[in-house]
Amino acid sequence: MSTERFVQRSALPFPAEMVFDWHCRPGAFERLTPPWEDVVVLERDGGLDDGGRIVLAIRAGGLRRRWVAEHFGYVPGCEFNDIQIKGPFAYWQHCHRVQPNGPDHCVLEDRVDYALPFGRVGRAVGGSLVRDKLERMFRYRHEVTKSDLDRHQRYSGEQAMNIAITGSSGLVGEALIPFLTTGGHHIVRITRSNRDGEKAIIWDPANDQLDPALLEGFDAVVHLAGESIAGHRWSAKQKAKIRDSRVQSTQLLSKTLARLARPPRVLISASAIGYYGDRGNEMLDEKSARGKGFLSEVCREWEESTRAAADAGIRVVNLRFGVILSPKGGALAKLLTPFRFGLGGRVGSGRQWMSWVALDDVVGCIYHAIATPDLRGPVNVVSPNPVTNREFTATLARVLSRPAVLPMPAALARLAFGELADELLLASVRVAPKELLDSGCRFAYPYLEAALRHILGRNQPTPESIKPLEMPWTFGQTAGSRN
Repeated sequence: MSTERFVQRSALPFPAEMVFDWHCRPGAFERLTPPWEDVVVLERDGGLDDGGRIVLAIRAGGLRRRWVAEHFGYVPGCEFNDIQIKGPFAYWQHCHRVQPNGPDHCVLEDRVDYALPFGRVGRAVGGSLVRDKLERMFRYRHEVTKSDLDRHQRYSGEQAMNIAITGSSGLVGEALIPFLTTGGHHIVRITRSNRDGEKAIIWDPANDQLDPALLEGFDAVVHLAGESIAGHRWSAKQKAKIRDSRVQSTQLLSKTLARLARPPRVLISASAIGYYGDRGNEMLDEKSARGKGFLSEVCREWEESTRAAADAGIRVVNLRFGVILSPKGGALAKLLTPFRFGLGGRVGSGRQWMSWVALDDVVGCIYHAIATPDLRGPVNVVSPNPVTNREFTATLARVLSRPAVLPMPAALARLAFGELADELLLASVRVAPKELLDSGCRFAYPYLEAALRHILGRNQPTPESIKPLEMPWTFGQTAGSRN
């Protein structure tokens, strides 16, 4: 059998032992799986040492396949290997190695020896495609490894924490948990039902049920639960679900934490930049006044629902999330299909501002909020560089190498989505993350094009396509743009 070899090497500014230990912790596989890949872990038996197995469901060639891999050749602090037992390749063997390069640096190497099925025909048909796929995947893996280790090292004085999380199955929760566990922290989910057998705290916000004893002694609680805002057209019933899912759950959690003998040091509670309403070109920070509209009112009640915890002396941080970018969910996931077919374009006038943030920066900002004792109250979680809708759609089209020539008129957006269109698609919200930047938080992906290329696995942009950092430190109202 003729095999080919792929090698990816990266010099990392971390000790080899730190890098190796990161890969051995729970959540490393999830952190290293590119968000554009459709991969589900079906079974795990053992760890990375010899004999450990993992069973995956992957999508290859448009079909879902099982991939069974077994680990061997485990050398503590140095390397581990896996070989395909069953899967889409005729042969697959992967060596993951960390080599010291001085006391505080190392070289991370992934070496894959593989063969495609059907011999020469397989190589002729799929050889370049597989090579490109490997390059995209391992470039992403090494970038995430470096970025996550940098974030954890930045807060190296923080001891391993016990953290409880609501909304763990959502877009943010699914990214946050493996990020925290690879940093050595212990996570317990607060959930309505425990279907996977792991230890969890069961609650029922609609019926005001949460056992206080189960929350004693946690270092931090992260509250992310809430009905999807953009999942359905806004009927009166849907609006009530959106509001109640946030306010009821936050009130219950806040009141319960306030009564504890050993409360957490910090409660991180989600909110949204919908708080500011449609504000045209006005530059907004955390001290800006609340706007008008349904989302603004929901955010006000949502944040006020944490008052009981704050009054009890718990540090409360209300994270106002912007448009979170990930191909696994949210606005970007909805846009990808039409844009990939060349059917995308601006919405309305395209002059409305979009305050966006990459999902990897969201989890980093949450960790920063947990570990920064002086940070409290409203905190905007957005990139320092908001863009207009016209700029956003043009950049996405460029990253996907597709045109963006089919705009959606404002009238059509309103016809299709009703009130949701005015508050989400056509509203102009230009927000700065002033509190995060003032407290020393650093963004891994402050620029839109680099963020999109990272999360979509596209070639990195040229330096000419990256704007210099333009942090708008002067806040004030200017003439607004409307759709």
